[in-house]
Amino acid sequence: MTVKLTPTQMAWRAAQDIADGAYVNLGIGFPEMVARFQPPGREAIFHTENGILGFGEAPAPGTEDWDLINAGKKAVTIKPGTAFFHHADSFAMVRGGHLDVAILGAYEVAENGDLANWSTGPRGVPAVGGAMDLVHGAKRVAVMTDHVTKDGKPKLLKRCTLPLTGVGCVTRVYSSLAVIDIEGGRFVLREKLPGLPFDELQSLTGAELHTPDPVADLIVPEL
Repeated sequence: MTVKLTPTQMAWRAAQDIADGAYVNLGIGFPEMVARFQPPGREAIFHTENGILGFGEAPAPGTEDWDLINAGKKAVTIKPGTAFFHHADSFAMVRGGHLDVAILGAYEVAENGDLANWSTGPRGVPAVGGAMDLVHGAKRVAVMTDHVTKDGKPKLLKRCTLPLTGVGCVTRVYSSLAVIDIEGGRFVLREKLPGLPFDELQSLTGAELHTPDPVADLIVPEL
């Protein structure tokens, strides 16, 4: 298979679409790295479900204050204007539509925008958690994920097979091979890795890819 983007490179690409001043929630795992790559001249306000708004970068190793963590139990820093609040108030922000963007990981995404990012079984995530609220509270929901599973099966499908996190909620996917929008119940290819043949990308996708506009090259820095 064609060389794919690293999680860091996917995070960089996702960060380029975040507007200045946007209120953003980043899912646990790969999406947390998006905060490292705010474009020059833009500053997002990051929200975490456990009750912090406007936190700063991760602290240097060895300087962590473990009373200051995000929802993924990663250490964060505070900066002027950082706010702390009750867990219930945090979810009131989510459910009240006060977040501009949520960027989440995924096991599966369907062409109609359905999202499955939790599972059952011995290796599953034990509960859907706050993602269920985020996908219907945030104004825009994007997904950051490998294009295929570890055994090479498509993660972008005609219909999800795992328990759903949300219905018709995803509008853009930043994968390790492409940037794909979900419009009108179908996958619309916007960018793909240079040199990656369309037919190969289609073979790694479990639903039809549409190309109504010229497809741009997915160019990212070496990170």
